[in-house]
Amino acid sequence: MLSHPVVRLSAAAVLAAAFLVGCERKEEEAKTPPSPPPEKLVLTPVAFTALPGWSADRVAEAVPAFQRSCAKVKALAPDRSIGPDGVGGKAADWQAPCAELSKLPPGDDAAARAYFETWFTPYAAANNAERRGLFTGYYEVELKGSRNPDPAFPVPLYKRPADLVMVDLGEFADRWRGERIAGRVTAGRLKPFEDRAAIEAGALGGKGLELVWLQDPIATFFLHIQGSGRVSFPDGTETRVGYAAQNGHKYVAIGRELIERGALKREEVSLQTIRAWLRANPGEAAALMNKNPSYVFFQELKGEGPNGAQNVALTPGRSLAIDSKFLPYGVPVWLDAEDPLDAQTRLRRLLIAQDTGGAIRGPVRGDVFWGHGPEAEEKAGVMKSAGEYYILLPKTVAPAS
Repeated sequence: MLSHPVVRLSAAAVLAAAFLVGCERKEEEAKTPPSPPPEKLVLTPVAFTALPGWSADRVAEAVPAFQRSCAKVKALAPDRSIGPDGVGGKAADWQAPCAELSKLPPGDDAAARAYFETWFTPYAAANNAERRGLFTGYYEVELKGSRNPDPAFPVPLYKRPADLVMVDLGEFADRWRGERIAGRVTAGRLKPFEDRAAIEAGALGGKGLELVWLQDPIATFFLHIQGSGRVSFPDGTETRVGYAAQNGHKYVAIGRELIERGALKREEVSLQTIRAWLRANPGEAAALMNKNPSYVFFQELKGEGPNGAQNVALTPGRSLAIDSKFLPYGVPVWLDAEDPLDAQTRLRRLLIAQDTGGAIRGPVRGDVFWGHGPEAEEKAGVMKSAGEYYILLPKTVAPAS
């Protein structure tokens, strides 16, 4: 016996049902937006006269930053490819213009402009056909701390653990270029490292990894996001700390969480508004910060700094973090974006790509380093500028379009 009645349909009914299902599927397909094409850097050559504001910038201010990057490329073998897929040509293409850079008179904007126009070709950068992208800012955080454990300074800033293994997946396959993971080897296998919540709960305590102890957990959280800072001690001395490693977990923006909760509107989100919410809600602050599982380990810096991913000292207002999956380090970049403090004016200046960051993803995406101090914090904290950029490549380079 059948537990359900048998229903027999005529052929016409079956065809009609199939037609209706087909229509429903077509309607569903029509409602589903097509997937965006894979991200791709597209470069179009332009004249220097096409760079908005090129003649007005204090171009010479970018020369010291470019000299630091040139020192790196000078040490490379001439046939070394520059950037992903050799988008920047070979080291030899850069070594000739870099050699000429030392001849520029310091602070001479006209001479610096003539130099770049002589040796380089500008290229408008796009993600496929889209030239507009997002530009944010970062800065060197200022904190109060102690070199010794102290109840007034309860927050440890950790050094890189000896058993943390960081892996550049691009070394294993081109399709993973720009992707990195980190973890700990256990029984011959790479396992995930502890996330922020576990580390904040004491997973690394008692292992002698404390670099310094800091006063404020919220300021420390923003140090992790910015990647560098200055720590002042009660005796009046100071040290600089910078990125040493990361635990391998993906960066999660807690501002997005606040938007989803309805605590902040999208247009209100900034470093300043997020910090204000954390301070106004101390009972929820730790849990919210732990929504970002990424955790950064630090090292004490000597000499100039902080250093970017190219391992050169960053220059305030002239160094740019980019996505190294698409652009090479050391490339000059002309930025045309909204000014972070005045949306009615434009931020138009020459920067040098010298750093990267966990949130900097895409062919047209940048993060301007503003230095340290209140003004740098203000600019970096509110900068969410729409804009475009152009990269400058030696005239001997012919990138694929």
